[in-house]
Amino acid sequence: MLWSLFYVFLQIGFVSFGGGYAMIPVIRHQVLQYGWISEKEFSELVALAGMSPGPIATNSATLIGYKTAGLAGAAVSTLGMILPSLLLIILISAFFYKVQKADWVKATFYGLKPVVTGMIIYAAIHFGIPNGGSGLLSWQTAGTLIIMALCIIALLKYRMHPFAVIVLSGLLGIAFF
Repeated sequence: MLWSLFYVFLQIGFVSFGGGYAMIPVIRHQVLQYGWISEKEFSELVALAGMSPGPIATNSATLIGYKTAGLAGAAVSTLGMILPSLLLIILISAFFYKVQKADWVKATFYGLKPVVTGMIIYAAIHFGIPNGGSGLLSWQTAGTLIIMALCIIALLKYRMHPFAVIVLSGLLGIAFF
């Protein structure tokens, strides 16, 4: 079990780009494929990982590992998730400084932007709409969309601090749900 956790999160760490939220769909697919936890447990663990300080993908790996195999599972899952980044940063930084202004490098990073954006939007839709989209027209979905719209307005129009928006969103969630 420990080797499986390490190997799966090592693979995810090597192939996922775009930050933690872009990794969530990949983590979800693997975790559900292996049957380590249920869909509901996954959603709850990701929500908890998002509220915890630090990167959400690493926090998710740690929580999934802990839920699956205890403290040892948490350790190997976390190591599997962070080891690829550490190794890649060391290797890439060794030569990136020399090629950072090359056109092919700029084009590659520009080409990755839509993929990362799409994966983040997928994760937002998947976790923002209850039950994976079934029951799409519900009061809960309407309330979620209203809170989301208010957050966007608060951030973009009124330039509120993100921490204040998070706190107010939580309070609205308590009142609304």
